[in-house]
Amino acid sequence: MLQKIFSVWLWFSLCTVAFAQNTFQIHGTVLNANTLQPVEGASVSCENLFTITSSSGQFTLNNVENRSYNLKVSSMGFANQVVAVQVDADLKDIVVYLEEFATNLREIQVLGKSKKRELMESPVVSYSVSETFLEENRENSLMQTLSKIPGVSTISIGSGQSKPVIRGLGFNRVSVVQNGIKHEAQQWGNDHGLEIDQYGIENIQIIKGPASLVYGSDAIAGVVDIQPNAIPSLHSFQGEVNLLGETNNDLLGVSAGIQARNHQWFYRARLTYRDYADYKVPTVQISYENYIFNLHDNNLRNTAGREANGSFSFGYVTDHLQSETTFSNVNAKNGFFANAHGLEVRTSDIDYDSSNRDIDLPYHKVNHFKITNNTTVKAGDHTFLLDIGYQNNHREEHSEAVPHGYMPTPPNTKERAFNKNTYALNVKDAFTFSDSHDVVLGVNMEYQHNSIGGWGFLIPEYNRFTVGAFAFDTFEVNSNLHILAGLRYDYGLVNTKAYYDWFPSTINNADGSTSYVYLQRAQDKSLNFGSISASTGLSYILNNTTFKINIGKSFRMPLANELASDGVNYHMYRYEKGNLDLNPESSYQLDLDIDHSTPVFSIGMSPFINMFDNFIYLNPTSDYYETLQIYEYTQSKVFRIGGELRASTTVIKNLQLDASAEYVYSMQTSGPKEGFTIPFSPPLSGLFSARYQFKDVIFLKMPQLIADYRITASQDEIVPPEETTPGYQLFNLSLLAELKPFKNSLPVEMRVKLNNVFNTKYFDHTSFYRLIDVPEAGRNLSVSLTIPF
Repeated sequence: MLQKIFSVWLWFSLCTVAFAQNTFQIHGTVLNANTLQPVEGASVSCENLFTITSSSGQFTLNNVENRSYNLKVSSMGFANQVVAVQVDADLKDIVVYLEEFATNLREIQVLGKSKKRELMESPVVSYSVSETFLEENRENSLMQTLSKIPGVSTISIGSGQSKPVIRGLGFNRVSVVQNGIKHEAQQWGNDHGLEIDQYGIENIQIIKGPASLVYGSDAIAGVVDIQPNAIPSLHSFQGEVNLLGETNNDLLGVSAGIQARNHQWFYRARLTYRDYADYKVPTVQISYENYIFNLHDNNLRNTAGREANGSFSFGYVTDHLQSETTFSNVNAKNGFFANAHGLEVRTSDIDYDSSNRDIDLPYHKVNHFKITNNTTVKAGDHTFLLDIGYQNNHREEHSEAVPHGYMPTPPNTKERAFNKNTYALNVKDAFTFSDSHDVVLGVNMEYQHNSIGGWGFLIPEYNRFTVGAFAFDTFEVNSNLHILAGLRYDYGLVNTKAYYDWFPSTINNADGSTSYVYLQRAQDKSLNFGSISASTGLSYILNNTTFKINIGKSFRMPLANELASDGVNYHMYRYEKGNLDLNPESSYQLDLDIDHSTPVFSIGMSPFINMFDNFIYLNPTSDYYETLQIYEYTQSKVFRIGGELRASTTVIKNLQLDASAEYVYSMQTSGPKEGFTIPFSPPLSGLFSARYQFKDVIFLKMPQLIADYRITASQDEIVPPEETTPGYQLFNLSLLAELKPFKNSLPVEMRVKLNNVFNTKYFDHTSFYRLIDVPEAGRNLSVSLTIPF
């Protein structure tokens, strides 16, 4: 029987080989002869064979014989082209250049939808961030770069670390997604930033408001979606070198990237290195816990850092398949402002002022390794999307080995260590149910294991598993009216591991005796959570005005630190205690968005109303542990309302004016802090920008001068023990231009920025160091060059 099967298989194989020897394929690309951009949707035909070009301009004709053909290539707005092709074993990929048909240019009808049109039709309130925006507004971290967008702010930790805040909510309430996979680090910590290289990113979509329908439970406040870069052009090789220098922290940085593609295979790679010193603040003294610390040369001592990043990806693309695998690694070492981490610095032997570039204790070092694969398969009316990811986040926090309470002098400087492994899988099927229904079905799964180390305990080792299934339908009533409705169910499981102190504590017994006990800080505990999320929205386009409304219910399961922390956080100078009885957060939100745009003027507003049934936060209590105040995770009902305003106009041909404002009001309506706001609530803020483009000057091409003026009100709505933050005004300048020293060379992009022109002393209410009265960075001049090749 086995021989018969083998014989049949061999016969079919020989037939296939024989047939393949007499048939060939014609591969090619259709390009615009003027712009060299791919032409999508062009028809390619010869005799009884026919196909159309893909979004990258590619086409394939199968089963052609060994002889000559005349290919006819046509596309609306272009003159028809006939190409003679001799098909044989040596046939290479062909390139067809179409000339624009000038007499019909005004009659061209766009058959596909632009990115802008797709965003207008989607009921979800989102903001698309382009590569140009990222390059023109680049700051020391990606999240600081995005803080110019209305409704987006950051929790900054020094000059090189920050995390996003959307409409006053941050930490694990905002999901950061890269290449379809949620970035998983130790973002629960106040002083933990995000490990993402901001160079080489082409497009980011920011979703304001609940987005857990697609992204999972941690997206209860919004999403920063770093989308995959566009596939390189056919038969191309290109690259760039980015150079950066700054005066405030003496930063020197370089980032180099390349990408290339033949016919179906492509690759890209990038290396980034940054080295910076202590940054300067516009003050000479810092007051903390009634102690005055003098600053040497305005340097915020021990805030220097180094960062080395690398990434490599390769992919394969055809008309029906697209797959890319990416390897990336981010490695950073940053010092913490010494006076922010307890008062031991008063007796330290470290000479923090000997150099502004060394990294002394306390410091942290982190390495984030990530592998992702994104695959898209088109099969008839269905498009299947598969995202697979693995991440390892290894973080160490080092402090001086100083005894605390019953703890003896620690054996080394490693206070805390976290090693987090995350495995993720996303599967989606997008298909057209009928002419007017676009349906998406999907499943997200994620498994985490977070182990701990070091002599300081704060959160236990834990395992976390989450799975969610969702479905949503976008119904096109007509070309200007779209309705979206979706439903999701999430299930999560958290297993915490037992932990005992490595040193004994003294316990006074009731009979007057004394015991020495290794205190248990965490226990073996298994908790599970489940909830339904739902969303429905509407988008209506009326001439130049787009109206959107979206209402939804979302959910977030508690984290291990909220459930089971039980230790001293010396970085915050307090004792933090979790609560195993916490319930998942439930959020109900109504979002509106109105946008009116014309070629010379645009205005928009995005108000929202948000209610939490059981908002989780760290609440200070009246109890103390070894002179440290105990903070305990608790829950309360929270009401929030706010929104953003934006306007833009072109006054004269070369002058553009932009203005935006944002405001969030929050109030706890139950719990121990009823009547107060929630922590890190941003104040009312406005940003005014003016951009003027000058004529070319010698080798400066298209020079632009940009002036930004930010007005931020005082934040008097606080939750104790927060303190009020005074308002401030900030002025920034930028000069953008292209340098073209040689006639036939590619232009070099130059950006000169002067931040905090008047060296204003101000406090950002969402900054980590604001808690100890450290102002933001002083005047900073930065120069960056992007050199293409």
